[in-house]
Parts: sequence; C-alpha cells; structure tokens
Amino acid sequence: MITKSEVLVVIPAFNEEATVAQVISGVQAEGFAVVVVNDGSTDATAALSRSAGADVLSLPLNAGVGGALHTGFRFAVAHGYRAIIQCDADGQHPSKHLTDLLDAANHYDADIVIGSRFKSDTKSMEISSTRKLAMSCLAIIASYATKHKITDATSGFRIITQPLLREFAESFPTYYLGDTFEAVVVAGRAGYNVIEIGAPIAPRMSGSSTSTSARSVGLIAKSLFVVVFGLHFRIKKKN
Repeated sequence: MITKSEVLVVIPAFNEEATVAQVISGVQAEGFAVVVVNDGSTDATAALSRSAGADVLSLPLNAGVGGALHTGFRFAVAHGYRAIIQCDADGQHPSKHLTDLLDAANHYDADIVIGSRFKSDTKSMEISSTRKLAMSCLAIIASYATKHKITDATSGFRIITQPLLREFAESFPTYYLGDTFEAVVVAGRAGYNVIEIGAPIAPRMSGSSTSTSARSVGLIAKSLFVVVFGLHFRIKKKN
C-alpha cells in the first residue's frame, strides 16, 4: 500500500507563471509533496513555485516535457519516493483527482494508472475530429500492448509506481509523445500493469497550447511509426 507521503507530484513547467502557484496550492491541499521542473522558463515560474512551497529543479534550456519529466523521475528515485504523479502546470488537471490515481494504483496493484479524459463523466475540452481519429489509433495500439482497454494514450495525468518508476528514471524518452503514448506501450510490452480511470481535463487557466491540430496529427503519425516498427526505447521486463 503506497501512502500519500510516499508519492511525489512532478509538475513540468515552461513559462507558466500565471498558473503554477495555484496548481501547487491545489496539490498541497490534497496532501502531496510537489516538485516543479522549471523547463528553461524565461518568466517568473521558478520564483513563484518556490514562494508557493514547492521544490524547484531548473533546467538551463527548454528540454520539453519528456526531458523535464525525466529530471523529476530521477529526483523522485534519488529521494526514495515509491511513486510519482505527473500533473500539468496549466491547471488542466484538477488536483482533487490526484488521490483517485493513488487509490486506483493501490487497489489494482497497477504500475501506471492513466487519468483518461474520455472515461470521465464530466464533459472535457473539445478535440478536433482529425486529432480524435489519430488519438483513437494510438489508443488501439496501447490497448493491444497493455492488454487493457486504453482510451487516452496521450494523457499527461497519471501515476507511475516502483519498480517501473526506476526504469523510467534511467531511460525515459524526451521527444514528443515518447513520454506518454510510447511509454505506455513500452511498459505494457514489458509486462507492467497499465490501467485507466476517468479524470476530466479542464480548459487552460491561461495562455494556449503551442501545438496546433495539424502539427499534433503529424507528430502522432511519427510516434505510430516508431512503435509499430519497434524503434522505441526498452526497459527491463517485470519479474
């Protein structure tokens, strides 16, 4: 049984000064420790995160979400945490659902629990039909790899537990969707238990996504190519 004191919430943040303090407060209100990986921000993200009471790891350059998460995973392993929860800095992942991820991991003895916007009873943000079709293809492949029904393979809201956390701390990918879809497929193919629960996603509190629908679809296609042809990273099989 993993307790809240053994879980670290990892928040990758790039120029999120408008929202990061509020997100940190929400995480702390739920009883979790939190680290913000300041991913080369040029605004006050780092200073505001420290003022809000979070540990802050600052990267000298913008490494992307995968690189920031890799840094957070290594920090968690070095400090003896048994699990991490990924959470966005833009406020799209309601903090009240953090405990739902932990409860599901304990109940199902899961190595990854994904918070799926498509299994939530709450209406989530709108997604273009083209992008939704591409995401459905990812979900089919992820379901086949994990032997569980996966509906949201690109969700960045999830818990990862030991010993998988240690494997990811050593060899986590840093390119687009490697940190979400590919990581789920790799974990499933290595015999780790990957499941989903419903978790709504809210509109961004501030700013807008840097990825357009057209760009996202192109990058999804590239990720599919990597996984279908087995070009993804490798981890140790689960005992």
